[in-house]
Amino acid sequence: MLDVLLALTGALALVVAALSRRIEQTPVSTPLLALLAGVAFGPVGLGAIDLPTAVEGHSGLHEASRVLLSVSVMAVALRYRFDVVRRCARPVVLLLTVVMAGMALVTTAVSALTLGVGLGAAALLGAALCPTDPVLASSVVTGDPAEKTVAARTRQLLSLESGANDGLALPLVLVAVAIAGPLSGGDALLESLWQVAGAVLFGAGAGLLGGRALRTAEQHRTLESGPLLLYTLLLALMVLGTSGLLHVDGVLAVFVAGLAFNATSSIGERTDENKIDEAVNRFAVLPLFTALGAMIPWEEWGELGWGPGLALVLGVLALRRLPVVLALKRPLSLRWRDALFLGWFGPIGVSALFYLTMEAHRLGPDPRVLAAGTLVVVASTVAHGVTTTPGLAAYRKARGQASGARGETG
Repeated sequence: MLDVLLALTGALALVVAALSRRIEQTPVSTPLLALLAGVAFGPVGLGAIDLPTAVEGHSGLHEASRVLLSVSVMAVALRYRFDVVRRCARPVVLLLTVVMAGMALVTTAVSALTLGVGLGAAALLGAALCPTDPVLASSVVTGDPAEKTVAARTRQLLSLESGANDGLALPLVLVAVAIAGPLSGGDALLESLWQVAGAVLFGAGAGLLGGRALRTAEQHRTLESGPLLLYTLLLALMVLGTSGLLHVDGVLAVFVAGLAFNATSSIGERTDENKIDEAVNRFAVLPLFTALGAMIPWEEWGELGWGPGLALVLGVLALRRLPVVLALKRPLSLRWRDALFLGWFGPIGVSALFYLTMEAHRLGPDPRVLAAGTLVVVASTVAHGVTTTPGLAAYRKARGQASGARGETG
C-alpha cells in the first residue's frame, strides 16, 4: 500500500512539475489534484490505496500534518525580509487575535446550529477549523500570477497570519478541550501559557543560534556550497522534535525560529533559495492530500446527514471569516478589493487536520467531530482551489478599474 502511495504521489509530482505553468492558469490547485487522486485510487475508486478512514487513522494523520505544517510555516517565516515582517506586525496581531477569535466563535455557532451538537463538540470544531492554513494559502500568495496581481502587503498579511495562527490557535483548542472533556479551565490556561511562551522562547533561541552559526560558517568558509533549503529544513525538524520533548507548541516554535533565523542570517540575499523552498513546500503537500482523499470517512459523512452537512459547509465558508475581515477593514487599512480577497482566501486545511486529530488524541475520537471537520477541510480545498484563478482575475480587474479611475481623475 505504501508503495502504491509513493508511486502515485511521485507520478503526480512529475505531472505537476512538467505542467506547472498551465496548472497555475486553471482553476485547479495542487492540493486539490492530490485530493482527487486519493479519492480515485482509494476505497471508493480503484481500491489501490487501502488506508483506514480519518476517524480510525487519526494518529497517523496527526503526525503527517504536524511535519508538513512545520515545513510550511518555516517557508512562510523565510518568505519575507524581517523589516517587512516588522512593518506588518500591527495588522497581523489584529488578525491573530480579534479575527481568529471571531472565526472560532462563528464556526462554533454554525456547528451547533447546523449539526445540533452540544457545546463541547461545537467548540472543538470551532477551535480546530479557525486557523488559516499556510499550505492551501500558499497558492494565492506565491507564484507569478499571485505576485503580479495581488498587492504585496495583502500577500504578506495572509502569509504571516497563516504561519503564526497555526501555533497560536492552540490556546483556543485547549479551551475547547476543557469545555468538552475533563481538562479544567485552570489547567487549560497553565498549559496554554507554557506551550506558547515556551515555544516563543525556544524557537527564538534556536533560530538566533541557527542564523548566527550559518553566518559564522560563511564568514570562515567552513560551509560547503549547497542549497540553503537543506539547512532550514533540518532546523525546522530539529525545533519540531525538541519542542515535542519539551512539551511546547512545536509548530509555533518552528515559525518563531524561522523569523529569528531570517533576522540574523544572510537569507535575505538569497532570493533563488527562497524560490526553491517554496517549490519544495508546494510538492510536500502531495502525499498528505493524496492520503486524505483515500481516508475520507464517507460513512460518517452520510451519518451527519447531507442537509446538515451542506449547511455546515456553506455556513462555515461564507460566515467564518469574510464578515469578520470586512468588519475590520478600516483597522486593517485595507481597500475593498483587498478586504474581500483576504476575507475569502482564508482556507481550512492541514492546520485543521492537525488540531482535529490532536483533539481526538486527547479526548478519544468523536466520529461526528472528525467527520464534520474533514468534510469542511475537503470542501475548503475544493472551494478555494477552484476559486484561486477566478479570484486573481477578479482582483486584477478591480485593481485595473481603480487605476483607470485615478487616471481619469488626474
